[in-house]
Amino acid sequence: MTSITADPDHLRDLALLRRVRDRMDREYTQPLDVQALAAGVHMSAGHFSRQFKAAYGESPYSYLMTRRIERAMMLLRRGELSVTEVCFAVGCSSLGTFSTRFTELVGVPPSVYRNDPLVAAEAIDTAGLPACIAKQVTRPVRTTPGRSGIEKRTPQGRI
Repeated sequence: MTSITADPDHLRDLALLRRVRDRMDREYTQPLDVQALAAGVHMSAGHFSRQFKAAYGESPYSYLMTRRIERAMMLLRRGELSVTEVCFAVGCSSLGTFSTRFTELVGVPPSVYRNDPLVAAEAIDTAGLPACIAKQVTRPVRTTPGRSGIEKRTPQGRI
């Protein structure tokens, strides 16, 4: 009996997923979507999303938004850019979505974080990491009833 981690296909998929995760880390300011990321590693969007979540514990969308918010925290602490400028600098196309996600992950709106050094200091944990790394709040999963009565997740689409 072989373990799932020793399966060559599983190891290949993990290497491909790591490549995509590294791309997301490098290109977080670019508009990225699940289908394009999946096509880059020759997977279907659904398979890619399931494998990514199994490997990293969060959806590709959540991973990308967390990276964007971490970088936004650094830019906001510097105080050189407005919240709107930071939003677009980290690759978000909607100020409302950026502000909502920032507040979910950090606990305060980006304008409060930017303007209050004490709040910014509290958002950093004792290891010097942004608090959003530990929180990992994700979007609610939308469900649709399947034919068998079991609810299925619907694909998230664009990131």
